[in-house]
Amino acid sequence: MKYTLYIAGGLILFSGLTAAQGADEKFTATDIFQLEYATSPRIAPSGTSVVYERKSMDIMSDSQRTNIWSVDLDGTNHRPVLSGKAHYSMPRFSPDGTRMAYVSSVEGKTQLYVQWLDTGQTARVTDVQFSPSQLSWSPDGKTIAFMMFVPTKPASLYSLPKKPKGAKWAENAAVVDQVTYRSDGRPGLLPSGYSHVFVVPADGGTPRQITDGAFNHRGTIGWLSDSSSVIFSANLNENWRLNPIESDIYAANIVSGDLTRLTDRVGPDSSPQVSPDGSLIAYVGFDDRELSHQESQLYVMAVDGSDKRPLTPDLDRSIDDVQWAADGKGLYYSYDDAGKRLVAYASLSGGSRVISNKLGGESLGRPYTSGSFRAAPDGRMVFTQSSVARPADLAVVDRIGRTVQLTHLNDDLLGNKSMGTIEDMSIASSLDGRPIQAWMLKPAGYEAGMQYPLILEIHGGPHAAYGPHFSAEGQYYAAAGYMVLFVNPRGSSSYGEDYGNLIHHTYPAQDYNDLMDAVDTAVASGSVKEDELYVTGGSGGGTLTAWIIGKTDRFRAAVVAKPVINWASFVLTADISAYVSKYWFASMPWEDPTGYWNRSPLSLVGNVKTPTMLLTGTNDYRTPMPETEQYYQALKLQGVDSVMVRIPEASHSIASRPSNLVQKVGNILAWFKKYRPAGE
Repeated sequence: MKYTLYIAGGLILFSGLTAAQGADEKFTATDIFQLEYATSPRIAPSGTSVVYERKSMDIMSDSQRTNIWSVDLDGTNHRPVLSGKAHYSMPRFSPDGTRMAYVSSVEGKTQLYVQWLDTGQTARVTDVQFSPSQLSWSPDGKTIAFMMFVPTKPASLYSLPKKPKGAKWAENAAVVDQVTYRSDGRPGLLPSGYSHVFVVPADGGTPRQITDGAFNHRGTIGWLSDSSSVIFSANLNENWRLNPIESDIYAANIVSGDLTRLTDRVGPDSSPQVSPDGSLIAYVGFDDRELSHQESQLYVMAVDGSDKRPLTPDLDRSIDDVQWAADGKGLYYSYDDAGKRLVAYASLSGGSRVISNKLGGESLGRPYTSGSFRAAPDGRMVFTQSSVARPADLAVVDRIGRTVQLTHLNDDLLGNKSMGTIEDMSIASSLDGRPIQAWMLKPAGYEAGMQYPLILEIHGGPHAAYGPHFSAEGQYYAAAGYMVLFVNPRGSSSYGEDYGNLIHHTYPAQDYNDLMDAVDTAVASGSVKEDELYVTGGSGGGTLTAWIIGKTDRFRAAVVAKPVINWASFVLTADISAYVSKYWFASMPWEDPTGYWNRSPLSLVGNVKTPTMLLTGTNDYRTPMPETEQYYQALKLQGVDSVMVRIPEASHSIASRPSNLVQKVGNILAWFKKYRPAGE
C-alpha cells in the first residue's frame, strides 16, 4: 500500500518516511498519495473478526484502490483477504457463513465473485457487461441479487446516409430527450438505459433480470424470508424524472416478476431491511413538504406493507445505514448531530440509546461528517473511527462503551509528523443569539501567544456539515502555518430541520452573518492576525465565498471553488436541475427572474475588490464551468486582480484523484501567498 520511492527521468518523485525522521516533520502534498482509510466493515460469520474495504492511493494510476482486509475484534491477525492492483470491494457473507460474495475488476470488467471461506477457492459468478452493485444473498443461500445498468437504444431522429468506403465523416448527432442527460463524475452524455434488479445462482450461472420498464431501481436489496421475493425502492410514477427524490418500496417475485407496492406516500421511502424472523421491514423516509432540508425517519412495517409506524418520531435528524440487531428486537442506525456521526439503537418496544459518537474519517479532502459501522451478534459495534489527525481506522465498542482501535493504517506515514490540532469554538449569532458551531484547526507546531494568518474554509451543500474530523486540505493549510476556520452556519445539516431551513428559499443569506461572526470570534481570541484573513470554499462554499467578497473587503484574497454564480443559468445547466428548481426555489427562473438574480453572487460582483482565484474541474457537471467563466469575465471586465484555474478532467469531486486534490490546495496556497504581507 505504501510507496517509498519512484524514480522517472532521473528525478525522485516520491519518498516515504524513515524511522530517523524527526517529529517536526509536517504534512506535505506528496503525503496525500500515501493516505489510506477503512470503510464498509462486515462482521465475519465467526463473530470474532471483521472484513473491511481498505482504500489506498495509487500514485502510478492517480486513483484510489480498494482491497478487502480482515482483522480480529481484539486487534490481532490483521491481514489481506483479497489484495492487489485490481479493485476488490463489497464483501457480503452468505447466510450460513460458508462463503463471501464480492465484486472485482481482477479480470478486466467488474464482475461478481464468490469465495469459499474454508478453502479460499473462488468462482466468478457473472460475465456481464456492466458492473453489479448492491449485492444481497437470499436467505436460503442459493441466489444473489444485485443491481445493474441495462442499456437501451439511444434516441435518434436521423442517421447519416451510407458513407463512401474510406471516407471520414462526423459521427451521428447525439439526440437528448431526457431531463437529466449528464451526471457529475461521468464524462459526456449519460448512456441510454436504466438500473434494474437481477438474480443469479450463487454457484454461477446466467443472471436473470427481475424488474423492467423505463425506470431506475436503486439502493439496498432485501429478501423475504422464504427467498421468493426481493425488496427494493424505486420511483415508478409516470412523472418520476421531474420528482427526483420520490420513491416507494416494492416487493418483486423472482420467478414471475410480479410487483407489490408496499409504501405509497408522497415522499421518499428507501433502504428496506427485512427482520431476522422475516416478519417486518425496516426502512427510512419522510413526507415530502418540498422544503430544501428534510429529515428522514426510521420506520417499520409488516412484510405485506401494513402496520407502518415510526421508531424515531422525536429524533429531528436524518437516519441512515439501518441494520437489524441479531435478535430482531431492535435496530441500529446512524445519524449526524452537531457535526459528528453517531450510532444508536432503537428498540421495537420503544426507547433508544446512543452507542458511539466517534464515527468519521471517510471524507479525505474536507472534514465532512462520514463513517460506517456494523453490529456484531454479541452487541459489540465495529465502526470507522474519526480523528482530526488521521483518516478512518476501524475501532470496536462494547456494550458498556469501552472502545478499542483495531487498525492503525497511517501511523507509519503520520506517526512522527506534527499535525494540526483542533479546538472547538462557541459562537453566538449577532442576528438572533442562536449558537453557531465552529472549529479552529491550529497550525502544526502551534505556539500559544503567537498570531497566525487565518483561512475561512466554507463547506458545500449547503445542507451538509463539517466537524472535528480529518481533512487533507485542512492539514495541508495547517502545515503551511495557517489557522483554518471550519463553520456550520445556519442551513447546515446535523442540527435539525428548523436550523437547516433557516435558509429555505433564501440561500445565500444570513449564513453570511454567521460566517462573519465566526471570523470575529476567531480574531477576538488573539491568535489570529486581523490583517491576514483569507477565504475559500467549494461548491456551496464557493457560492458563499463569492457572496462574501461582494459584501466585504476584509479578506486579503479569496479562492472561489466550483461555485454557483448565477442561479438562473445554474438551474438550467446543472445535473440536478429537476431537484434544485423544485426544492430550492418557489418558482422557475422565467417566472421570478428578480428572485433568482437577488440570490446570485453575480449581482454583487460590482462591489468586489478582493483578489480572487476561480477554481473548477473542466468536467464538473454539478456546478458547470460556465458558472466559473462568467464570474471570471465579470471580475476581469472591472479590473479585479483574478485568475481562473481549470483542473483537467476533474468532476465536481476534485479530490477523487490524488493529483487533483494536490493541485487544488497547491494553487490555493500559492494564491494566498501572493497576497501575504511582504516578508511573511
